Amino acid sequence: MTSDHAHAPRVIRTALPAEAEKIAALHRRARSTYYPDGLPDDGTDWTAAWRAAVGRPDGQVLCAVEAGEIVGVASFRAPEDGPAGTVKLFQFHVDPGRWGAGIGRALHAACVEQWQADGRRTAVLDVHAGNRRAQAFYARLGWVPDPDHPAAEDDHHLHLRRPAGGE
Repeated sequence: MTSDHAHAPRVIRTALPAEAEKIAALHRRARSTYYPDGLPDDGTDWTAAWRAAVGRPDGQVLCAVEAGEIVGVASFRAPEDGPAGTVKLFQFHVDPGRWGAGIGRALHAACVEQWQADGRRTAVLDVHAGNRRAQAFYARLGWVPDPDHPAAEDDHHLHLRRPAGGE
């Protein structure tokens, strides 16, 4: 048995500002999977945040699209306090209903390709300490604990890094 999405062509492209609301909804669905008591409301307007991320001249937001639907999103840019040649993956989400379909791997490969084209040497990210699924995904793709930024005891995130080039 095949799913409706089995043969839908996948396109990975730059996100558009008009897609911020759809991206924010995907972001909420994905993040809510690793908060057992529901996604905390910290007052962030995620639609506005994604619109701003898409519009940043110093960053990039890629989205994976299948059958006209955004099924994955990645946001990255140089960290404000990071060394030259470093890129930070700020957000990386795949629609939970599509996990296991290769979307994350394809989106990650597109990120790496862009980082190489931009001449980045090192990529860093923060992953929620309770998000074991994401940690395993990143480990399979060569991400390791960042020795320069060990997590503090009260930190809810793990800091990972990897070479910006190669899979």
